[in-house]
Amino acid sequence: MKAGVVGAGLMRAEIALVFALAGHDVLLHDRSGDALDRALARLRGVLDKGVARGTYAREAAEAALVRIATVTSLDALRDCTIMTEAVYEALDAKADVLRALDRICAPSCIFASNTSTLPISTLAAFLTPERRARFIGTHYFSPVSRMQLVEVISGFATEAAIADKVTLLMRDIGKQPVRVRDVAGFAVNRMLHALLIEAVKLVEEGVATPADLDTACRLGLGHPIGPFAMMDVVTSDLCLQVQEILQDAYGERFRPPALLKQRVAAGLGGGRGRPGWIDKDPAKLDGSAG
Repeated sequence: MKAGVVGAGLMRAEIALVFALAGHDVLLHDRSGDALDRALARLRGVLDKGVARGTYAREAAEAALVRIATVTSLDALRDCTIMTEAVYEALDAKADVLRALDRICAPSCIFASNTSTLPISTLAAFLTPERRARFIGTHYFSPVSRMQLVEVISGFATEAAIADKVTLLMRDIGKQPVRVRDVAGFAVNRMLHALLIEAVKLVEEGVATPADLDTACRLGLGHPIGPFAMMDVVTSDLCLQVQEILQDAYGERFRPPALLKQRVAAGLGGGRGRPGWIDKDPAKLDGSAG
């Protein structure tokens, strides 16, 4: 099987990695050659850490990297068996990529989207009617190389045989698939963001600090990471974007808290090299880490 992945950010690159580790040839696409070089460098770091932990054998890690080829032209993806769209979580961006791939890829190619919030049937509308039966959602979780879960989401037109085939494929690449109905936010993000919204409200109301709430979730609920540490990893910017999508779909229960909006606007969204909720200096708004 030849797998294609469009988008070379860390999460998208790790999707390519798990296919390669399972023995599949992979084409990783981005318009920028520099972005692809950075993606491969990050994957080497991921594999080196995995070898050090004993997760991967050195030989298997090196073989996986050899199986990943990088391309800057979508035309290079025309003979892929399965294509994973994993670009920025914006309807217009995904629509442009899906339309382009629909023109290029063989009719037999399975299309999968790594969208975390946008309904699969909505995205399917950007494909030709003939392609929609072979279009499905595969929502991975970050870091993909370590998180086992994948939500598998069928759209209105997805053939049952395609859903079964993709579910088996997810198991083949070492993931635990769960089948989820096609609704905005699917299952995990709806549960997660209900928690995140309430956590931020507790801080707004002065009930507890972000650090103490993280401790409460880890020690009282058994979560491996607290909500504020999680927002610092995935960025509050992305959390705000997801909550706005969920609010549009479900109403007031997913309205983003004012404090979250204020912090994002102030540049306190977390992520690489930016202050966030935990152990950061709010005075540093120039993009440097606290």
